[in-house]
Amino acid sequence: MKSLELSCAELKLALRLAWGVDTTADPDGWSPSNPAWGQCAVTALIVQDELGGDLLRSSSPGGSHYWNRLPDGQELDLTREQFSEAFVPELIEIRDRHYVLSFEQTRRRYKLLRARFRLPIAA
Repeated sequence: MKSLELSCAELKLALRLAWGVDTTADPDGWSPSNPAWGQCAVTALIVQDELGGDLLRSSSPGGSHYWNRLPDGQELDLTREQFSEAFVPELIEIRDRHYVLSFEQTRRRYKLLRARFRLPIAA
């Protein structure tokens, strides 16, 4: 696990640059105007790679929604923008990393995003 000094803004920017139609769970619903659409599970996995913590899951308008609880207890949802402001996660549960990666399509999308993901190099 890397240091929590990594800024959330840097992490989010690096992920946004790596997202694409090939990393979304819903290619038909994805668009450049809503690049976070369908990116939640793979994004949450990379945030966990970088910062540790738990993977959280809730039902959403499109099925499932994933985000992170960091080791300090803070929740970080880098794909929340894909939903309207009316969406409120309910029945939140912790999901094991192995469970999330047990789905072949999620595993494939995670590997693509992981390969494309690059954090800024500190000066």
